[in-house]
Amino acid sequence: MKKENKFNIDFIKSLAAEIAQNAIVSYEDLPRYDLFLSQVIDFLNDRFEDEKYTSNIVQNYIKGEVISKPDDGKKRGYTKEHLAQLVLLSYMRPILTTEEIKKVFALAFNNINNRADDILSWENAYKIFSDFQKEVFDNFLSENNFKEEKLKKIIKESNLKGTDEERILVFLTVMTLIAQASAIKKLAKKIVDGYNQE
Repeated sequence: MKKENKFNIDFIKSLAAEIAQNAIVSYEDLPRYDLFLSQVIDFLNDRFEDEKYTSNIVQNYIKGEVISKPDDGKKRGYTKEHLAQLVLLSYMRPILTTEEIKKVFALAFNNINNRADDILSWENAYKIFSDFQKEVFDNFLSENNFKEEKLKKIIKESNLKGTDEERILVFLTVMTLIAQASAIKKLAKKIVDGYNQE
């Protein structure tokens, strides 16, 4: 059977739409009841397929004061707030170091284990991030972000034929995305590293 789905911009848009649908769990859909650490680990590993969370990883984030401590004396000490922290952290991990994530969280939450000094609530921060992510996917292939005509011009100028056109379109698309991701990662790191809290 011949391959029906050609790689093109419509195909990329459908992938982006699919990812956007499953990108982030809404705050309202996070578990309402407090969880055991094992349940938290299961939740994270189900949501972030490319990551492998363990109890040690989460406990190290707690010891390092990157995320807040679970409620003392409770077997089910991990709240919806902890899940929000860990989900946000999961999106930041590929881009920022643990120390940089800690600095970013400190901007909005000061002392991670003291809710009284928070500037934003975790719920609000989570919802803002969710909205940002939805906008990114909605605008992903806008004229400013993705130059379809430029890619087609490169392919035409290279005198490619048949399946080579599609292969090079895939290559150029991936390289475009990597260039964007790399630039954004560098900018995010520069902002975090350069911010002076004094």
